[in-house]
Amino acid sequence: MKHLLLSTVLVSTLTVGAFAADYNIMAPAAPGGGWDQTARALQQTMQDEGIGGNVQVVNVPGAGGTIGIAQFVNQSAGDPNALMVGGYVMVGAILTNASPVTLNDVTPIARLTGEYEAIAVRAESPLQTIDDLVEMLRADPGSVSWAGGSAGGADHIAAGLFAKAVDVDPTQVNYIAFSGGGESLAAILGGQVTVGISGYGEFQGQVESGDLRILAVTSEERIEGIDAPTLTESGIDVVMQNWRSVSAAPGLTDEQVATIIADLEKVVASDTWQSILAERGWQDTFLAGDAFAAQLQEDIAATEVILKDIGLVQ
Repeated sequence: MKHLLLSTVLVSTLTVGAFAADYNIMAPAAPGGGWDQTARALQQTMQDEGIGGNVQVVNVPGAGGTIGIAQFVNQSAGDPNALMVGGYVMVGAILTNASPVTLNDVTPIARLTGEYEAIAVRAESPLQTIDDLVEMLRADPGSVSWAGGSAGGADHIAAGLFAKAVDVDPTQVNYIAFSGGGESLAAILGGQVTVGISGYGEFQGQVESGDLRILAVTSEERIEGIDAPTLTESGIDVVMQNWRSVSAAPGLTDEQVATIIADLEKVVASDTWQSILAERGWQDTFLAGDAFAAQLQEDIAATEVILKDIGLVQ
């Protein structure tokens, strides 16, 4: 009986290993940013939890992910092992860049996380509060330079909404787009820009080291562990959450899509993934399959309205 049990376990283990997908995950941005962090968190979780086989991450930066998505669609059609991290930033970038390849050309799999935006300054900045920033912006919008992700992305939208909420023409926002979080962070720390705007996770290390200060966050309520007010409690009516997602290649079968969703369900339920979320301050907003596809279409329509409102799309 022991021999039979051991044989059954061995066969089962070999079967699971044989069918573990060798996922190739594209992060359509430079190393250091939110998409790169998410892709590598997926890689770590899949490997630590035995969900994937040989999981690789490749970076294809540029134009808010539109270069990456074009390459992904052209080179990965029909490949069930090809995944791409994306999110709200890409929705805006596709619209502002008038990209011929859109999220309608890939297979939506799941929304993974949500993260609120944070407005940060370097420790030496004379701006001590969000009110100081408002005063400077109202006096001369062009004098306030904002470092963030790609044009038309979540960071850019948040800066525009902030300006509009404090009665400043959002089209006058002096926004400097960077292709990766690392480049943006260097500009903030180097004093090349007035403020930085991004998900808190991209600033966390420098906040903890004392090199950056957070002036405010875009959440509805204060976030545990972040010593900063919300914009709303400061009298600025802006609440916004940036989400990140996973898409698969076009041309997959229903069975292939179901397998990928099942693997991601294992990821988000794992101790490794939950530990990463807690460590980086990411919110678990997992939504998969048809429900995510429907939500994505709603978000695309709403984003187009916002971008037109703040003058980023005609």
